[in-house]
Amino acid sequence: MSWSCISADDVAPQAWRNGGGQTRELLAWPHPADWALRISVADIERDGPFSAFDGVQRWFAVLQGEGVRLADWELRASDDLISFDGGLALPCELIGGSTRDFNLMHRRSRGQLQVKSAASTPANWLPQGRWVGLFTATGGRLLHGGRAMNLAAMSLAWCEHPAAQPCSFEGQGAAWWMTWSEQQP
Repeated sequence: MSWSCISADDVAPQAWRNGGGQTRELLAWPHPADWALRISVADIERDGPFSAFDGVQRWFAVLQGEGVRLADWELRASDDLISFDGGLALPCELIGGSTRDFNLMHRRSRGQLQVKSAASTPANWLPQGRWVGLFTATGGRLLHGGRAMNLAAMSLAWCEHPAAQPCSFEGQGAAWWMTWSEQQP
């Protein structure tokens, strides 16, 4: 099983069309022009609506900053990841200045995605699916099949066609496992 890794610090920020922030795209998989999964770290710099992505399920979490009001949610860095219909242009209001956020988008027609907190995942978890990934906000160690990979803060590690071998994560702070398969829910 071969893992790839990228840190938000290694990606040049891209300004949003509406001027409200910038994004560091960590992964658009399997191809940037035709993705099933898109994972990024974004800096929200001013109030405004989220962009609408029809047919997409979104997951969102505040990683740094005072937080945001996103539709009916008030989200802070210590809160759980939320999921919502990406086709909605939800209004977003900054609570106390700019924030850094985790964004995960999945095209529902392209398969099934499961997302869970690394803290709630049992030791020696066996990922199943065609693609598995781990995002960590503060860094740590990814353990897979008897090997270890050190991850910097704001990093994504992923593997296509993972072997059936135990995986776990050692670290503090927000971290999420993601598994994708072609199967429809």
